[in-house]
Amino acid sequence: MWQLYQFPLCPFSRKVRLLLSEKGVAYELERENPWEGRDEFYALNPAGRTPVLRNAERNITLVDSRAICEYFEETVDKTPMIVGTAQNRAEIRRLVALFDENFYNDVTLPFLNERMKKRLFMRAPPDSQLLRSAMKLANDHLDYMDWLIDNRPWLAGSQMSLADLAAAAQISVADYLGGIDWSGHEQTRGWYSVFKSRPSFRPLLSERMDVIKPPSHYADVNA
Repeated sequence: MWQLYQFPLCPFSRKVRLLLSEKGVAYELERENPWEGRDEFYALNPAGRTPVLRNAERNITLVDSRAICEYFEETVDKTPMIVGTAQNRAEIRRLVALFDENFYNDVTLPFLNERMKKRLFMRAPPDSQLLRSAMKLANDHLDYMDWLIDNRPWLAGSQMSLADLAAAAQISVADYLGGIDWSGHEQTRGWYSVFKSRPSFRPLLSERMDVIKPPSHYADVNA
């Protein structure tokens, strides 16, 4: 059995959870709080970052969400997530990088720092200027997603792909922390509502962090 070492508001852990569920791969969750710095976890991943996927029976340890997703693309035929022509696959990987890197650094990370890290560990108020800047950048990203959805059934093409999973994982964390203003983004909002209705996504929406609560619309599949 696979064991996924993850943190509930880690978007990269969420991306892997979505992929494993869509592919029907059984796994157990192991909560790994990044602030604890456990020696046992550093032995699995010296970088100390989630997610890490471990199968003790097979002596396999996988680190980094993109590497984990590519591993299961290569080893599990069900529900392929990097599909199509070479050009299509390149576009999927481009968008995965866009959300894993740009969206994360522009939006998700600032909200994690200001709304979670400062509150739980630093006992300090969030920087409102940084939050306003992150929300503006979130709006820019959603504008681009609106354009993609206007021109394609899914973000990278004609069918759901790893690009959609990466985007939904990042947006779900930012949305939990109050970082998404959906007004004026009906295309992306509709796309995200479809994701919220999928069986793979429902467990993510039901989880809650101690002290930090999401907005009322967070788990509403119609919102």
